Amino acid sequence: MSRPSILVFFCFVLLFSCQQREQIPLEDDGTSTLFRENLRPFYHGVASGDPLPNAVIIWTRVTPSAVQEVEVSWEVALDQDFKQVVQSGKTNTDESKDYTVKVDVTGLQPNTVYHYHFKAFGNKSMTGRTKTLPTNDPGQVQLAIVSCSNYEAGYFNALGRIAERSDLDAVLHLGDYIYEYGVGGYGDTALSRKNLPTQEIVSISDYRTRYALYRLDPDFQKAHQRHPFITIWDDHEITNNSYVDGAQNHQPEEEGDYNVRKSVARQAYYEWLPIREKKELYRKFEYGNLVDLLMLDERLAGRQMQADSINTPAYRDSTRTMLGDVQVDWFLQNLKESEAVWKVVGNQVIFSDLSFEKIFPNRPKNMDAWDGYPFEKKKIIDFLKDGGIQNTIWVTGDTHCSWAFETPTSIEGYLADSVAAVVAVEFGTTSISSSNYDERTSMDTVKMVEGLYLQDNPHLKYVDLSQHGYLLLTLTPEAATAEWWYVDTIKEPSSAESLAQRLQVMKDGKTLSSGL
Repeated sequence: MSRPSILVFFCFVLLFSCQQREQIPLEDDGTSTLFRENLRPFYHGVASGDPLPNAVIIWTRVTPSAVQEVEVSWEVALDQDFKQVVQSGKTNTDESKDYTVKVDVTGLQPNTVYHYHFKAFGNKSMTGRTKTLPTNDPGQVQLAIVSCSNYEAGYFNALGRIAERSDLDAVLHLGDYIYEYGVGGYGDTALSRKNLPTQEIVSISDYRTRYALYRLDPDFQKAHQRHPFITIWDDHEITNNSYVDGAQNHQPEEEGDYNVRKSVARQAYYEWLPIREKKELYRKFEYGNLVDLLMLDERLAGRQMQADSINTPAYRDSTRTMLGDVQVDWFLQNLKESEAVWKVVGNQVIFSDLSFEKIFPNRPKNMDAWDGYPFEKKKIIDFLKDGGIQNTIWVTGDTHCSWAFETPTSIEGYLADSVAAVVAVEFGTTSISSSNYDERTSMDTVKMVEGLYLQDNPHLKYVDLSQHGYLLLTLTPEAATAEWWYVDTIKEPSSAESLAQRLQVMKDGKTLSSGL
C-alpha cells in the first residue's frame, strides 16, 4: 500500500471511530459524558403514561455494561417510602427492545396517586409519581399541554416548570417529541446542544439514539418522573410533513423505502414512550363524567398526501382524508356517544380556519393543517352542528405559536351571527423549544404579523407568535379555562415563567372571555 493510500486508510479509520463515539452507547462502556453516574443503570429516568381508572403504564430503560438479557424488578406503592406496596413484579429486557422496560400495572384504584421504581444490577431507579383516572365526578381535571420539543433549538425549561406543578392530572404531548434532522439542520447552531446521531435519522439505531438523547435531558426526565404522559405523534417522529405513503422530507433514492423508515420510527416510538402498544395510536381516555379525551392520529392512520395549493384540482375532492375512514367513524361515534361535560380533542394541526392571505399572499392556507383537507373538515363541523354536540375543545400543537379560536361553521356564517355559527373552541399551544417568528425576524415585525392575523381572522381571539412554554387547561363542570404560560428564555437553563393570557368558555357557551 502506498504512503498516500495508508494515510487515506488511517483517516478513514479515525473518522469511522469518531462517528461511532458520537452515538450514545447501548451499553454503559464508560465513554458517554451525557450519563449521570448517580443514575446508573437507569440513566434515562422513569416515566408513566396512558392512565386508566385501574391501570397505568410505567417505563424505564436499563443501560447494561454488556449485551445481555437483563432482569428488572418493579414496585408500585401508595407512599414514596414504599411501605405500602400495592403491586410488584419482575420482567426481562434485552437489545431487541433497546433495553427499554414497560409494564402495564393493573389492579389499581381510581383517581389515586401512586409512586413507582425499578431495580436492576443491585441499583434502584429514581422514584416516579403517577395518577389513575377517576370513575365519577372528579370536580376538576387539569392538563398541561405541550408540543414541539426540539433539542438543538433550545433548553426544555417549560418541561422543568411543568415538573414543579403539583396540580396536574396528566401532560398531553401533541407531537414532535423529537426532530429527525442532523446536526445544524434545524435549530440554533450557537448553542452547545447537538443532535446524536449527527446525521438525519433513518434507521432503527438512529431513532433509538435520538430518543435516548432527549431522555437524558434533565427537564424532560423530571416532567416524566412527576406526571403521567398521554402522547400522540406528529410528523417529526417520522420525518417532516409525513403521511401514510410518504413525506416531504423523505427522498427514497437517498433514504430508502419510506415504509421501512416509517416502521422503525413507529417501533422506536413505542419502545421509548410510556404508551400501550395497539394497532392504532388514536384512543380515548375518560375522566369520569367530566372529560372525554380523544387523541387523534393525523399522520399515519389515514392521511393522504398534502395538496400543493387551494388551486390543485383534487383539493376539495371528497376522497381526500386526514384521518382515514375508519378513524373518522371512530371519532364521530365517540363524540356522539359521549356523556361527559367536555369533549377534548388531542389534535396535531390547526383545525379552525386560518387565513394567511395578508401575510403570505401566495400561500393563503396551510396545506398541512386541516385547511388542506376541506371536505373531511366540513364533515366533522357539520356533524358537531347537526348533532347539537356541545362543549367540544380542540387542543392543538405543531405551529410553535399560541392560538385561541371560536371555531365556526364558516367565516361567512360567523360574520353573520358569531354565536350561532360556533361549534367548538380551539386552543393552540406554543412550542417547548422549536423556533417561532421571533427567531426569524424582529419583534416589531412579529407584532405587525399578529395584528394581520387578527384582522384577517375574526374568530381568532388570541395569538402569540414569539413565546415558548405550555398551555394549562383546567376543566370543571361549569367552565373550561385555558392559560398560556411562557418561559423567559430557551437559550439557557432558567426557572422563570409567567402567565401571559387566560381565556374561558362556559359550559354550553360558545364565546371566549378573558380571565386576566
